[in-house]
Amino acid sequence: MQANEETPKYPMTIPPAMEDVREETERRRRELAIGCRLLSSLNLDWGTAGHITVRDARQPDCFWVNAYGRHFGTLTTNDLLLVDKSGKVLAGDGILNPASFAVHAAIHEARPDVLAIAHGHSTHGKAWASLGRQLDPITQDACAFFDDHAVLELYSGIVLSDEEGKLIARTLGSRKALLLQNHGLLTVGTTIESCIFWLVSLDNACRVQLLAEAAGQPRALPEEVARRTLRAIGREVVAYFGYQNLRQKFIADHPSLEHCL
Repeated sequence: MQANEETPKYPMTIPPAMEDVREETERRRRELAIGCRLLSSLNLDWGTAGHITVRDARQPDCFWVNAYGRHFGTLTTNDLLLVDKSGKVLAGDGILNPASFAVHAAIHEARPDVLAIAHGHSTHGKAWASLGRQLDPITQDACAFFDDHAVLELYSGIVLSDEEGKLIARTLGSRKALLLQNHGLLTVGTTIESCIFWLVSLDNACRVQLLAEAAGQPRALPEEVARRTLRAIGREVVAYFGYQNLRQKFIADHPSLEHCL
């Protein structure tokens, strides 16, 4: 997640957190549940794989995560668990996925700037990740990840140990996204909204490059152009409002949803 003095100025800002930490916690929980359903509506979920976490507003060293075995498409706030950094479930009913804890706890510990983390096993994300290559800046949208994503080339099975989680966190570094070879996608954000949008956008970039390479040899943008475009669209504020755009359509298609979570 990079920016500098050349970053374009946008006439919008990310709204501040609610002053009441209880209300802010509930807002984050609801957006996590809505985000899971939104991802499912886009066919970006797969079975019981995939998890999203967001820090608790009252206890920032703890996070909320979807319980194991609860389908993204039917998830509500009742399906969320509050977990501390030792893996103890403090609130909620359900099973804590040990893989979700191993991955997310390590990243939350290493990245205090990160509020939310999303991991998914989308079809195109898995397909591209199996190649063990970074995405190329072949479209404007792909430039959001130019020099801001990495590839974890080692896959040794389901992530269950603290050391494996720490390896993922180290490979991610200060970036916004990670391609897990033979596994899937992972994104982080300073808001739950931007984090989810980055996952949608990353999957889209994987899908587009797979299509482009199936048709021929796509032409990558020059580094200078790609980097300038990154500064324009690779920002958290852009992702936040990108998510709002997706959310508006999703809620319009499911008008009763906001009142039943």
